[in-house]
Amino acid sequence: MVSIYKRELKSCLHSFIGFLFIAVTLFFVGLYFCVYNLLSGYPYFSYVVSGVSFLFMLSVPILTMRIFAEERKSKTDQLILTAPVSVGGIVMGKFLAMLTVFVIPVAIMCVYPLIMNRFGSVPLGEAYLAIIAFFLYGMASIAIGVFLSSLTESQVIAAVLSFAVLFIGYMMPSICSLISSTGNTLTVILSCFDMYTPFAELLSGTLDLKSVFYFVALTALVLFLTVQSIQKRRYSVSAKNFSMGAYSTGMIAVTVAIVVVANIMIGELPGSLTTIDITNNKIYSLTEQSKEFVKGMEEDVTIYVIVNEEDRDLTLGQTLERYDDMSEHITVEYVDPQVNPRFHTQYTSGSISMNSVIVVSEKRSKVIDYSEMYESTMDYTTYTSTTTGYDGEGQITSALNYVLTEDMPKVYMTEGHGEYTLSSNFTASLDKENIEYETINLLNYDAVPEDAACLMIHSAVNDFSADDTQKVIDYLEKNGKVVLVVGYTEDPTPNLDNLLAYMGMSVADGVVIEQDASGYYRIPYYLLPKMNYSTYTSLLFGSYYVFAPFTQGIVIENEQAEGMTYDTFLSTYEDAFSRVNVANLDNYEMQEDDIAGPFGVGVEAVKALENGEATMVVYGCDQIFTDEASSMVGGANMAMFMSTMSNFANHEVSVSIPVKSYTVSAVVIPQSDAMLLGIITTAVLPLGCLVCGFIIWFRRRRR
Repeated sequence: MVSIYKRELKSCLHSFIGFLFIAVTLFFVGLYFCVYNLLSGYPYFSYVVSGVSFLFMLSVPILTMRIFAEERKSKTDQLILTAPVSVGGIVMGKFLAMLTVFVIPVAIMCVYPLIMNRFGSVPLGEAYLAIIAFFLYGMASIAIGVFLSSLTESQVIAAVLSFAVLFIGYMMPSICSLISSTGNTLTVILSCFDMYTPFAELLSGTLDLKSVFYFVALTALVLFLTVQSIQKRRYSVSAKNFSMGAYSTGMIAVTVAIVVVANIMIGELPGSLTTIDITNNKIYSLTEQSKEFVKGMEEDVTIYVIVNEEDRDLTLGQTLERYDDMSEHITVEYVDPQVNPRFHTQYTSGSISMNSVIVVSEKRSKVIDYSEMYESTMDYTTYTSTTTGYDGEGQITSALNYVLTEDMPKVYMTEGHGEYTLSSNFTASLDKENIEYETINLLNYDAVPEDAACLMIHSAVNDFSADDTQKVIDYLEKNGKVVLVVGYTEDPTPNLDNLLAYMGMSVADGVVIEQDASGYYRIPYYLLPKMNYSTYTSLLFGSYYVFAPFTQGIVIENEQAEGMTYDTFLSTYEDAFSRVNVANLDNYEMQEDDIAGPFGVGVEAVKALENGEATMVVYGCDQIFTDEASSMVGGANMAMFMSTMSNFANHEVSVSIPVKSYTVSAVVIPQSDAMLLGIITTAVLPLGCLVCGFIIWFRRRRR
């Protein structure tokens, strides 16, 4: 085999075809690399690999067409067929020689992600997984080309057949959809030669062992068929050399059956055993919150996906597969809307889009439109939308909780005192956490409604009346829970102060100025409070900051007061002080009238009652639960808001999973560097290969 390998490799590199193959591959890879990565700044090398996947239909036939056909035409194959060399050794030697030629441009491709990484953050794991996918696809394509070359003595016919077969393998998903949108026996058989879907699975950022096995098994099968093809001719040359390795139709049938059954068995394995999430943000992995919730399920839930399974969204499909594998109480079913167009009307009166999900239990159902699975931003200068986040896990876990929960917790938010209104993003997060919410003017009620899981007073500009304050205190004395967000106001608020005093707290006059540089962002009154671990900060602790501009300091009057327990989970640093004269915020030195810290920024106070306890969480920043403040710290403020609400809603497991970022920051490459690298990858390397190949070919011709 080694001698055959050396002979074929030398032949490829001396006949100009090998260098032509390398040059063409490098040119197209370099072209797409220049357009997508160097000039457009996309950090994903998988875009390049996906773009050049068509290349195998053109380049592989040229590389492999002569490997057996030329020898058969010139009759030099007789020397090999009658030589004391195993046919398997002949085939493997020739195949490995072709594969070595292919490995050369693949090895050069491995440098491209490292080049990108010099100019920004690049998901290298995904990049090299894409290169592995490219190699596996190319390996299987070369094996097919070698096999078809063994069937004919015409190089042209071998090239045309290779192109046709590789084209069919590339287009097989579309062909199957044309034959039947719902799938049938024929499409199941044809899908065995679907080369593009396993390739696409690997490009998605998941190391799918099913896809890897498919390409390896396909390569092995095709090489086996090549051996059988040559074996048949060999025994027509020397029929007396009969052995168990001789050509056998039965053996071919058995081998094909074994490969098909093996692929089916691998395909039936749980996704948790066959897939490894390589993405930077673990797009396809379930968080611990989801795992804990699903493991605790005791009732059956069916998840209907409104799409033909063959046309499913790959990312959503992998997420659903993980839910299905994790619990016997979850069943995922695909409903083809062309076969059953009115299926969704059982659960909603509105229309839904393809790939939408309906989660159903015996209690209730919830529809998740496909548009809710992804987060997008709109560029109003170009009116283009860009997908920035994936929220499949968050939406599905939330829906599972919704359809299984007995009663929905309800949060009441006061109005009538100039309170801040939560933005649509914050209310959407409440919906996702399956918490109902309603605004309430206490003036119209004799008491806080009994079904309140929590009462929120969100930055009231005007003071409460004494009567409204008493209603809140009465609610607290019935084991109530209150979230109070305060902010600086020039007008006195004695009744709200009394509410704080009931829980043994007060608010320092003025606005907090932080003197420790690690405790603020740019300006000393743009606080980044010190975070202590608690139920409210558990998802943020050690990894995120909370942004709290223009904060008022929370003061605990007597931390040792009988029956009171305090947890200061957000606080200022030791040297912070409260500037009483807020008109003089430009001076960051402590003045005579200022109040020395440290202060609380987020404090939980729990008061023991005869039959339970009253709980109040106080935040000293009126802007803390706004989109602007939350966006400054990557959504951490919203995460803390949801931790607070989830805790008060008595959710044992938080079902509000944050949106997973779908993008990595663009790679910023100076124009001069981009042009230089583009010239090298699209011109210098391919032309260099062609020149080397021409020189070697010309020298051999002159001999």
